[in-house]
Amino acid sequence: MLENIKSPRDIKELNDSEINLLRDELREKIIDTVSKNGGHLASNLGMVDTTVALHRVFNSPEDTIIFDVGHQCYAHKLLTGRYDRFATLRTEGGISGFSRPTESEHDIFYSGHSGTSVSSAYGVACGNLLNEEKNYTVAVIGDGSFTGGLVYEALNNAGRVEHSRLIVVLNENEMSISQNVGAFAKYMTIIRSKPEYIKMKAKTEAVLDKIPLIGKPLARFILKVKTDFKNQLYGSTLFEDMGFRYMGPFDGHNLSQLKSAFETAKLIRKPVLLHVHTTKGKGYDHAERQPSVFHGISRFDIDTGEPLSKGTSFSEQFGDFMCKAALSDRTICAVTAAMSLGTGLKGFEERYPRRFFDVGIAEEHAVTFASGLAKSGMKPVVAIYSTFLQRAYDEIFHDGALQKQNIVLAIDRAGLVGEDGETHQGIYDVAFLNSIPDVKIYAPSNYEELKEYMKKALYEDEGLTAVRYPRGKEESDPDDFVHSYGAYDVYGDKDADMAIVTYGRISSYALNASKELFEKGIKTKVIKLGRIKPIDERAVEEVFSAKKIYFFEEGVRSAGAGEKFALMLLEKGYGGAFDLTAIPDCFVPQASVSSQLQRYGLDKQSMIKKISE
Repeated sequence: MLENIKSPRDIKELNDSEINLLRDELREKIIDTVSKNGGHLASNLGMVDTTVALHRVFNSPEDTIIFDVGHQCYAHKLLTGRYDRFATLRTEGGISGFSRPTESEHDIFYSGHSGTSVSSAYGVACGNLLNEEKNYTVAVIGDGSFTGGLVYEALNNAGRVEHSRLIVVLNENEMSISQNVGAFAKYMTIIRSKPEYIKMKAKTEAVLDKIPLIGKPLARFILKVKTDFKNQLYGSTLFEDMGFRYMGPFDGHNLSQLKSAFETAKLIRKPVLLHVHTTKGKGYDHAERQPSVFHGISRFDIDTGEPLSKGTSFSEQFGDFMCKAALSDRTICAVTAAMSLGTGLKGFEERYPRRFFDVGIAEEHAVTFASGLAKSGMKPVVAIYSTFLQRAYDEIFHDGALQKQNIVLAIDRAGLVGEDGETHQGIYDVAFLNSIPDVKIYAPSNYEELKEYMKKALYEDEGLTAVRYPRGKEESDPDDFVHSYGAYDVYGDKDADMAIVTYGRISSYALNASKELFEKGIKTKVIKLGRIKPIDERAVEEVFSAKKIYFFEEGVRSAGAGEKFALMLLEKGYGGAFDLTAIPDCFVPQASVSSQLQRYGLDKQSMIKKISE
């Protein structure tokens, strides 16, 4: 059936048996594709039924459906004319693993960072009001996003605007937002979500409003009694206090219940928060049993659920270091923002639960909280992906560097990240940290350097220090090169006329390129920067005699380490030629990391070609 669905309108007239078949096919297609391409599995399987119900009731794209953290929109993509391209999910030139407006008119915004959907939807809903349009705006958001502050800022504003036709669908699949209640409360939830109830309620209010003298006071009294009873029954007035009509919780896998609830929400003349409960990994046993493992996963065997590629990674090595360091130092604390598994801190969490703090999807809070830990004599290590650390720029500036707090930022997924695409590239942290005074940045190229720089950050450096490392495994360096673990290392012929300067993961490419160039009769020396902020002036002096300097940087060109190095050369009166290869002023689309490195001239062969030509 699925291959015949060209738009959401094609599913509106399907009968129950056809819809059930369609749901099975959606799950089968998602599991098969993610097993081959990697991606976000558990949350997408949990959202299949709710997505089907949304498209049965609302009319996309006239009605706007905005998915918070667009990695939960795989079923939405399949129902909006992208079945033929779905096998290209997260591949170069294929469809994105997130919402992408350039793909379809049904994708309204890019959505790779959480907590933004309610703000965006509120803006669209207000725009519709101003344009006197009658369309609905739906924000679909997971309970994990409610650990961040932006959602509450949006709800606080959106609840003030009546008749905005704004509906927020809260998908609870892990943590409990509201108190679970008994059979009577669930019965009342179903009654209150029926269109007949809403129509009867509106008629009753209209009749009372027309009764002279006692009508309006009576209506206010009934409302107060009903509100008090409901508050006692449900145990929470959070959303209603913000101006929303709360509905739920509903079974996010019961299509008839969802359809009735969505149709009812359309009748209410104020913003609605509709609460659904779903099961992560629904329909695939391995994902249901281990939803965290299957949240974002690389290629895997469908029968066993086991990943097809194994081996240690920078994240795991970081986690191993943290566990060992915390054993001998009781002041070491780990802070992460809903990424204990992704940052390699699961073992730390299990061994040192009192010193482990997962603050949820609240990167800003994570950094300021760490400042408080540091003030109390702790050694906080804040482990956050590079792309998400962007959200904490002000806190790094104001609560970390300015306060001269001893905080270590462990920046995971630094550099190009491959298939996750534009919203997740870790290529901006060097540029924005370069703008903050008194911050030190280390860029290890291998596991041993990672551990060495972590020790420096914890026990030698003062103030805020960042240690940034890439996704995946270390690259092997040639055996005949020796590491010194200083602010920089020098390799090759010290008197060569040409020099290569680089840092981080691509250092191994530069070292191997230098070796192959030597075999071609081209002598180069390589300066591998270990500390890229501040750059050691002696590293600049090491290449000052070279006639041509090539700087390779796996990060954005503007405000990066390469531009800083060039400025230092200029200030010292360098008269040779300087060539900077870095990522230009652009957003980097999805592809494999190797393809992205080649595209921007940062792989070994590109280095050899540039220098030899």
